[in-house]
Amino acid sequence: MSEKARRGRSNFNGLHHPVVDFWRREVGGISSRNFSNRFSASENLVLRLEIYKKLEKHKGCVNTVSFNAEGDVLISGSDDRRVVLWDWQLGNVKLSFHSGHANNVFQAKFMPFSDDRTIVTCAADGMVRRASILEGDKVETSFLGLHQGRAHKLCIEPGNPHIFYTCGEDGLVQRFDLRTEAPTELFTCRSVDPRRRNMDAIQLNAIAIDPRNSNLFAVGGMEEYARLYDIRRFQGEGLNGFTRAADHFCPPHLIGNEDVGITGLAFSEQSELLVSYNDEFIYLFTPGMGLGSNPIPSSPISKSPVSKSESSSSPKDENEHSVSLVYKGHKNCETVKGVNFFGPRSEYVVSGSDCGRIFIWRKKGGELIRVMEADRHVVNCIEPHPHIPVLASSGIESDIKVWTSKAAERATLPENIELRKRTPRGWMYRVSSPHELLAQLFSLQNRSSSSPEREGESSSATGRELLDLILTFNDQSDDENATDDDDGNSHEDFFS
Repeated sequence: MSEKARRGRSNFNGLHHPVVDFWRREVGGISSRNFSNRFSASENLVLRLEIYKKLEKHKGCVNTVSFNAEGDVLISGSDDRRVVLWDWQLGNVKLSFHSGHANNVFQAKFMPFSDDRTIVTCAADGMVRRASILEGDKVETSFLGLHQGRAHKLCIEPGNPHIFYTCGEDGLVQRFDLRTEAPTELFTCRSVDPRRRNMDAIQLNAIAIDPRNSNLFAVGGMEEYARLYDIRRFQGEGLNGFTRAADHFCPPHLIGNEDVGITGLAFSEQSELLVSYNDEFIYLFTPGMGLGSNPIPSSPISKSPVSKSESSSSPKDENEHSVSLVYKGHKNCETVKGVNFFGPRSEYVVSGSDCGRIFIWRKKGGELIRVMEADRHVVNCIEPHPHIPVLASSGIESDIKVWTSKAAERATLPENIELRKRTPRGWMYRVSSPHELLAQLFSLQNRSSSSPEREGESSSATGRELLDLILTFNDQSDDENATDDDDGNSHEDFFS
């Protein structure tokens, strides 16, 4: 049989047929590694994903889920301020402990090469903490650093047991080295628009590091640009221009749009950058699609020639950016929602949605291939297993869903994907204490009385915003006060 015929027999509707690939692996026609990658990337498995286990222990929204390097342990953090380690295959709790945070845990991750005994966390109280698991499963937590405002995300330098980065709503990006006593404050993110540069810092929601080049990391928040930084530009005590990003990414039609923000970022195994916008879509950027280090030229009318050395700092032709892939169908309005890749070579894009579903697209082409019913409320986190086609999801509900490809039948897309309406729990209105409630009330009042855009506008819109804010806080207070810690401590003191 010719090589062309053999390739054709191992291919089924444009995809590798798993049965034929299994036979080829057994007779030495394909390596075990290639077989594993093809098997894990099989669309057939994606279409057979269904809930394998529901992990129930937390007493509040589960804001973060993450696998260890081996993939046998899942770690989670919640509004109940606890961190839980799971044997997800059995559905059992391996370890549960209080994080030491005074507010909702937003991120919890294992440090690599620590035997899963070093965990770093960040939270709504702005603190960054370390948890060390000692003999006998005793846990000691310690304070590492602080953001002035909520700290939503952290990212770990691949393969490094010491280095990680955090970002917060104060716009600050910090680099932590567990071998030192204090973090390094790298920069505070501010608007690239000269007209807004002196305004408050950009609130940051997401940070991600390139798995192929750990010198590069991206941040995104309450503006339209995803910013790429190179840590090699930072030297000693001086910033040396480090505050300027090496590159910026944004769909052309969103440039200048002050109403959008970025809620999630992820890098693929090919260094592509996935960016999820609130009230918008998800976009995929390759390294060549950047706008440069200065996306808003100071003199846009000037036609002076640009030297080769300066070209990296100039916006590229808009047509080059129009080819960025877009992923549509989900709804991202109510919460700070993440986004991720799925598959051994990042073959798929996955996201939660306000409608309580999980959406899966083919990365190549952007076609929606799967919509899975997950929660009654918002799904925020989708985390892929590091080695096999398994997903973990969480959100507003207090449990975690683990998804495996065990369904007997392949799923099909609904004919009409209609988003179910939810009780408003706007992510811009999520408050964690009476002090924050009062701060946001004053902010709304000042905005309605002093903003030029609101001159002559009816006060009814502001009244509705105030009502939504108060009702959201009452709803959260009821949820929190109705739960107790594992230690038997009521959460009522949290709101006192």
